[in-house]
Amino acid sequence: MHEETVWWYLIVGGVLIFMGIAATTFKRLPLSAAMLYLAIGYALGPSGFGLLQLDLARDAHILRPVTEVALLVSLFAIGLRLRLPLFAPMWTLPLRLGFVAMVLTIPLLTLVGVLLLGLDWGPSLLLAAILAPTDPVLAHDVGVQDSDDLDLLRFSLSGEGGLNDGIALPFVLLGLALCTSGPAHGNEASGWRIAFEAIAGIPGGLVIGGLLGWMTTKSVAWLRTRHAQALGLEGFFALGLIGLAYGAALLVHCNGFVAVFAAGVAMRGVEHRASGSRSAREAIGTVDSEDVVATASDPRKAHAFMAESVLGFTIELERIAEVVVMMIVGNVLATSGASLFTWQSAILIAALFIVVRPLAVEASLLGSNAAHAQRRLMSWFGIRGIGSFYYLALALESMQQRHMQDLLPLVPLTLAVITSSVIVHGISATPLMNWYHRIRKPDR
Repeated sequence: MHEETVWWYLIVGGVLIFMGIAATTFKRLPLSAAMLYLAIGYALGPSGFGLLQLDLARDAHILRPVTEVALLVSLFAIGLRLRLPLFAPMWTLPLRLGFVAMVLTIPLLTLVGVLLLGLDWGPSLLLAAILAPTDPVLAHDVGVQDSDDLDLLRFSLSGEGGLNDGIALPFVLLGLALCTSGPAHGNEASGWRIAFEAIAGIPGGLVIGGLLGWMTTKSVAWLRTRHAQALGLEGFFALGLIGLAYGAALLVHCNGFVAVFAAGVAMRGVEHRASGSRSAREAIGTVDSEDVVATASDPRKAHAFMAESVLGFTIELERIAEVVVMMIVGNVLATSGASLFTWQSAILIAALFIVVRPLAVEASLLGSNAAHAQRRLMSWFGIRGIGSFYYLALALESMQQRHMQDLLPLVPLTLAVITSSVIVHGISATPLMNWYHRIRKPDR
């Protein structure tokens, strides 16, 4: 066996065991696990161990599907965490953030790109669309912690991350079309047609994912409670539903990311209706470790047991996906060789974090019942990460070689924003959320 392979086993094994031991400690520190993974990925690059040298433009066809899988798992897990009826009033805030705030962010960031960074309209729109969605993977420190967590701030941030990764797709496609069209390249009308078709695929994705989540959850629960069949292997069920929802949506040209999120929400909705006023944990009660089948097939407990088991499995996958993708991002940083923190990236980061995100959030929350502290924290925690990296890889993979030069300036800008978000939001998450919990405690 090659020495390089041995080092890979040692490094990956050591990182996973260390995080398994130190996870509780990280929750109390002004640090995030993503910061550590980013540093490890950087250390594996040319300036460190030299074990991995990923080039984003060259390896986009590999990095895009890896990041895509990480997003799908996370979107499904977020949907499972959001335990409220679909027409509950609290859903209005994540819908406002996921749709309105993101749609406002894109034109504002596009203007920043054109007026302050000197980009053309096509690349500027593409950059804005890449950076518009908040991250569903890295936001777990400020998002919903479990299915019983109904805090308005955490519920809204989690719901926003679940929705806007899929909603950003039409704008990314439009930006790509404008980069390859115009007077020099062709007809801009085709770009608008592509974007319109992608927008039309969003409600289709919601319907497809919701129906598949509802049907498969109902079917498995029926087999368990009526016939004591289909017991165990919740991980197979979770991965199967993710793949089914994503594949079915893409087959009919609908939004696959939205479909996977909707499938998770639908599974949780079935459980919520079956459990009634009880929480999922109350519905499950005490589980006899020697007779788990009795709990899994009990009509009063089966839905809650299945949903919580699937959620536990997907959360573990989500954490592993975070390790993989953030190490990839760190390695791309080390390999790129470009100077990330230039005056252009400084302007972009300041504009996004301090101006654009707060304006978009405040405008989207006009007339809502969110408290002042909740609005401030929603404005700040617009975390950018894996979703933006995915769309950057998608853009590079989709772009033909003769247009690649138009996209290369976007790479260091996007990586600078992701890196800054991981560090700044990672450092501020613990103290700010501790402050929030202290001021909200009297209300509860």
